[in-house]
Amino acid sequence: MSHPFDTLTPDLVLDAVESAGFISDARVLALNSYENRVYQVGIEDETPIVAKFYRPGRWSNEAILEEHRFSKELADREIPVVAPTERDGRTLFEHAGFRFALFPRRGGRAPEPGNLDQLYRLGQLLGRMHAVSASRPFEHRETLSAQNFGHESLATLLNGNFIPKSLLPAYESVARDLLKRVDDVFASTDFQPIRLHGDCHPGNILARDDAFHLVDLDDCRMGPSVQDIWMMLAGERHERLGQLSELVDGYNEFHDFTPRELPLIEALRAIRLMHYSAWLARRWDDPAFPMSFPWFGTERYWGDQVLILREQMSALQEEPLKLF
Repeated sequence: MSHPFDTLTPDLVLDAVESAGFISDARVLALNSYENRVYQVGIEDETPIVAKFYRPGRWSNEAILEEHRFSKELADREIPVVAPTERDGRTLFEHAGFRFALFPRRGGRAPEPGNLDQLYRLGQLLGRMHAVSASRPFEHRETLSAQNFGHESLATLLNGNFIPKSLLPAYESVARDLLKRVDDVFASTDFQPIRLHGDCHPGNILARDDAFHLVDLDDCRMGPSVQDIWMMLAGERHERLGQLSELVDGYNEFHDFTPRELPLIEALRAIRLMHYSAWLARRWDDPAFPMSFPWFGTERYWGDQVLILREQMSALQEEPLKLF
């Protein structure tokens, strides 16, 4: 059985980069990425570059190019994103059946969890991004919804053989109850979808010398603006309230935050949990996944998931976070 990245060897990576007009020094370093394959490639007499090879069949060319245009639009407005490198007017290249893009290398580390000063400045960055992204919609990328992240994720998990039979009834029961509540929250929350980073967790933000860079817009899509905000919150409720206040204070300097979206936070967290399990299931035929996630499919993992979803059900029944 062939797998999407079977033929992607270091030599092919070097050939691909050179086909785009770079002269490599033959150094290739695989970086931590599962959905796509990402490599740092040494360039003669220049700084190394980062080459991202897209998973075959996942996005259309139009959707990838829309991500690239979004990155460039943000960069042109001096919003610090790592946008793809353009060569001869192109940002998306093809070699030996693989589509790939090239990016400048950026160093840095994730922001510190709960650092209020950093959260205020991250709020400013997200407000600047959303002021641009709210100006027009995506045409070729999906909208984040309870249907595609929640219901379709559950269908994937129930149709596979991933959940141990002993835990299947418990998981299905709590997941269906959770999705009913999520559906109610989405139905009762008025929001205007905008273009989002989509996967805006601290690992996709690089902090260096008091500056931040947004990286990896591979999951950009339409959705509620709070999707790009809630993953910055951590800890107990009172801590998250303080963190949210700092984020929103910074955000409001550049774009108006919509408090009516706050009830969506726990609903978005719920469907992200289910979507993550379904993502592992959908990618299980890629040899990198069983090797990197050996615990997936074990009774312990699914027992933990049942408990996590029950806790999430409780969180959805609590009063949503509020700004004061």
